[in-house]
Formats: sequence, C-alpha cells, structure tokens
Amino acid sequence: QVQLVESGGGLVQAGGALRLSCAASGRTISNYAMGWFRQAPGKDREFVAVISGTGYRINYVDSVKGRFTISRDSAKNMVYLQMSSLKPEDTAVYYCAAARVYSTVGLTSYDYWGQGTQVTVSS
Repeated sequence: QVQLVESGGGLVQAGGALRLSCAASGRTISNYAMGWFRQAPGKDREFVAVISGTGYRINYVDSVKGRFTISRDSAKNMVYLQMSSLKPEDTAVYYCAAARVYSTVGLTSYDYWGQGTQVTVSS
C-alpha cells in the first residue's frame, strides 16, 4: 500500500513559478512509474508528465514542454514537478499518481493517487 501527499500549490501570477512535491509513504516507490495529472474546473483529469522508476524515461503533454520538469529522488521517496512560465490555463488541481508499469496518458494504469493540490495562476 502506497500513500501519496502533494504539496506546494498556491496562488501565483502569470509568468511565475512553483514546485510541487509528492511525498510517498507505506513503501518505497523506486519501482513505480510516477505521474502528474491535473483537473481544471469543469474538465476531465488530464495527463501532465510521467517518469519511469529508473528516471530514464520521461514524457510530457505538449502544452507544458519546455516549462515543466518532472524529477524524482529515490533516497527521499519523493517526486517533484517544477513549473515555470505559468499561464492562467495551467490553473487546476494537480495530482500525483503511482503505476506499477510505465504509462503515459492512461488514468486507469495508475494504482495510487494523492488528494491533489490547487494551483491558481492569475493573469
């Protein structure tokens, strides 16, 4: 059993930056692919970024490429999402998720989910 807790969300002006953190407990997540998803008001939850257990394979949705960076620290059992050049359209609840097999966009491939953290970008 894996528990995930996100933190680092908040209010920021357009062009600003935030770093989201995902703390895992219960067991090591070193063998799990870790993903970030987001859900804007009135919209479906969408894929943002994923990193494999080894950190070798990484993928992003096109809209965040060049602005967001996903990373992980196996020693700390943590996953991060560094967000820069934020836009109002990035406003959403951001979720951390863990999958036992590497995945990109499939929500049902993920076994564990955090509670989400709100990111609001003002114009």
